This record gives sequence, structure tokens and C-alpha cells, in this order.
Amino acid sequence: MQEAARKLPYVAIPEQKLSRTRYPVILFAAFFMSVPMPQGIWAQAATAVGTSPEFEVVTIKPSDPGVLSGTFITVKGRHVIARSIDLDDLISLAYGVHTKQIVNGPSWLATARFDLDGVPGTEGKPNRAQMKLLFQKLLADRFQFAFHHEMKELSVYTLTADKNGPKLTKTDRLPTDGTNFSYAGSVVLTVRNASMEDFANGMQAAFLDRPVVDQTGLRDRYDFVLRWTPEGSTAGNDPSVPPDIYTAIREQLGLKLNAAKAPVDVLVIDRVKEPSPN
Repeated sequence: MQEAARKLPYVAIPEQKLSRTRYPVILFAAFFMSVPMPQGIWAQAATAVGTSPEFEVVTIKPSDPGVLSGTFITVKGRHVIARSIDLDDLISLAYGVHTKQIVNGPSWLATARFDLDGVPGTEGKPNRAQMKLLFQKLLADRFQFAFHHEMKELSVYTLTADKNGPKLTKTDRLPTDGTNFSYAGSVVLTVRNASMEDFANGMQAAFLDRPVVDQTGLRDRYDFVLRWTPEGSTAGNDPSVPPDIYTAIREQLGLKLNAAKAPVDVLVIDRVKEPSPN
């Protein structure tokens, strides 16, 4: 099984850049959870409920290959700024799917990179659903992106309970309190108020090379900490070093990641075009 083989995701963090050269930790997943974090993720709630935001103004241009700034999304004031972003990952961000769930796209989808700078037309800071709508509208308007859904059998990881049962603590938070994914070091993942679907989505978004399908049957929300050592790290024989991610999930959470084939929802691209620079 291969850990973190997918491209580095990115996340909107005020005044902070995230390079694609860093280990791809939980940033992308944290963005999808759209919750408060020490790193400064936009919190839910500031924009009026029911509002469907779109960019009031946005500029998109091809990235300069001579500028080695890395790939990142950052928020400065009301500006949402992206650098060296490819459309494969922008679609993944907008629709909450693994890039392997995006099919029938042109070859440039994962190679052509763009810089964008946009200002939402709605006051306040978008919640998770509203932020995704911003990018969905951008994709439709500027990239002429259109797709339909199909079910397709893909290589996945199934998340199941281990034979001895889960080792999880139910949260005392309310579902409306938001879900928190944060990280430290290599790697300590702190999860608060998360369902197993949240956890599966976060793991596929940030760490794993294929979609993750929740088959635990667990319906509660949980708080937990997961510690593991990234694949390729030189830990030697130090017993204090955490195990690999798969062993850690089994030993610390009482769950298992199993490589499997399963039918999953995919986005089948019907139309997409490179935008005219502006």
C-alpha cells in the first residue's frame, strides 16, 4: 500500500503559503472540514446562511514555470489567491472527491497550471459549502466545466472496524460545533468531532493515493489522536517512533485500511476548456 502518492493538496490559510514540496499532511482535509485550526483555517458561519456566493471579480492566467513558488492557496483579506494550481486538484477541491474519481479529462488537466486571484461578491467568510460553491461556479464560468456522475469500480481503501472493535472516544461536542482536523510533527493528527465519513474523506484527501470508502458502520462522532511515521522516514530501531499509518490506524483506533476494489461515484467530464487569460 502506498501512502501520500497523490499530489500535494492545498488549503486556504490566511497570510501563509504552503509549498507543494512539503509533506502533504492534513491541509486539504482541513479545508474541506472548514473549521477553526491553529493554522488559521476559515471558520464556518460568517457568511449568511443560504447565500450562494460567487467571485465578484477573478483573474486567471497561466503560471510562470520560471517562478518556483510552489503550489498553494492563501487568503489575504477578501482575496482568494492560488498559485500553480492544476485543474485536477481544483475540481477535487470544489467537489470533495479524490483526483482518481475525476475521469475522461484531457491530458492537460493535471499538467497545465494556473494562478488565480479572486474576490467573493458576498461579504463575510464562506463556510465549507459556500467555499466549494465559489470554485464550482468558477469552474463552470471560466473553464466551461461540465460533467455527469457515474458509478465505477476503482481501487480503493475500505475503512473497517478491526476484529477487536474500535478504540474511539465519542465526542461531547454538537454536530454544529464543526469538525477539526489539525496536525503537528511527523505526524500527529488530532481529530475532533468527526464522523467516520469525515475521517475517510480527510485521509483520502491528504494522505492516500486512492479513495477511502467508510465501511465501519459507526454513526457517532469522535475525538481522537493518531500518530504515525511517514513512509520513507528513517526511524531505525527506535521503539519510541510511531508505526506506519496502516499499523497506527489498527493499533491506536481499532480500525483497518484494506486495499480493495469497490464501486464509487466518479465525475465524468463532458466538457472543459482552458480559460482565456485576463
